[in-house]
Amino acid sequence: MNDPSLYRFLDEMTPWDDRLQVLEVIGIIDEAPEVKTFTFRSDNQTWFRYQPGQFMTLELPVGEEPLLRTYTLSSSPSRPFSIAVTVKAQAGSIGTRWMFENLKIGSHIRAFGPAGSFSHHNYPAAKYLFLSAGSGITPMMSMLRWLNDCAPWTDVTFVNCARRPEEIIFRKELELLGSAMPGLTLGFLIEERSSRESWFGHIGRIDAVRMPLLSPDFREREVFCCGPEPFMNAVRDMLETVGFNMEQYHQESFAAPAVEAVTAPFTNAETDQSSQAMSVQFTLSDVQASCLPGQTVLQAARAGGVRISAACEFGLCGTCKVKKLSGEVEMDHNGGILDEEVTEGFILACCSKLLTPLEIEA
Repeated sequence: MNDPSLYRFLDEMTPWDDRLQVLEVIGIIDEAPEVKTFTFRSDNQTWFRYQPGQFMTLELPVGEEPLLRTYTLSSSPSRPFSIAVTVKAQAGSIGTRWMFENLKIGSHIRAFGPAGSFSHHNYPAAKYLFLSAGSGITPMMSMLRWLNDCAPWTDVTFVNCARRPEEIIFRKELELLGSAMPGLTLGFLIEERSSRESWFGHIGRIDAVRMPLLSPDFREREVFCCGPEPFMNAVRDMLETVGFNMEQYHQESFAAPAVEAVTAPFTNAETDQSSQAMSVQFTLSDVQASCLPGQTVLQAARAGGVRISAACEFGLCGTCKVKKLSGEVEMDHNGGILDEEVTEGFILACCSKLLTPLEIEA
């Protein structure tokens, strides 16, 4: 029997807060071979506020230490009572395979976010080209679902590349949207034919010859691209070669720069360095650590034995968000924290460096 308390108006609810609530699995759907969509709601009846195309980080209890994995949201904020990720289990994947084998309806899991700036909301345009390969279709699907709900007349060319026809994720829904959205043009490109179904569409890989066939006016469009790094590199190189205005090109990538080594706790022999160090008090852990100039709060925490969850470690995912109780930092992030959170005193530990001694709620 449905719980009557679930039927509440949006203005009677508050937005989901990743610091206070966890997610509950309410749906699991097979989308394609080795691809599933997991749909969640808040365990405290809150609603989800995010931009289409953003991502969140799931904390997966795989071993002794939780495994942090970042997944793009495939759902749309125009339907704010639930949130979904569509994930593909690659060969050798650990986190996604754990989700496939362990998450059931009613399971609870901790998550951080949403975060990221890969969204058409940040680049308004008259025409869009959403170009993806494999599971890189997920942010494009989030944006297209939002457009279908809120601006179905938008001029969008949606191109997805897959190895075989049966591996095209969301294919049936896309074909339905193609008949419902007057401005939507669909294009599929596969690498090889399949024995499971006939294929009469384009075959091959995206290049300067096939691009005009799939999107004749691609030079006039705002381009969003997501997929494996080699795919995105090929698309970017092809567009640059044909003289495309790269200010109209945007891609989603979770590739991180090299992580600096964490300096070990200081010894008495390190007097020159330690004389320049500043103290960091981690109040919840009751630990006082030292931080050298140039070190981040996250590095100081690790050196002091304090655990702060972190995934990307370059200011994008927002997983390492902690509250600053006193002191000042220099924070150079990549969109993983909101302005209002900074106003409230939150920082990203991975990209915050001390300007004064600090107190952190961690």
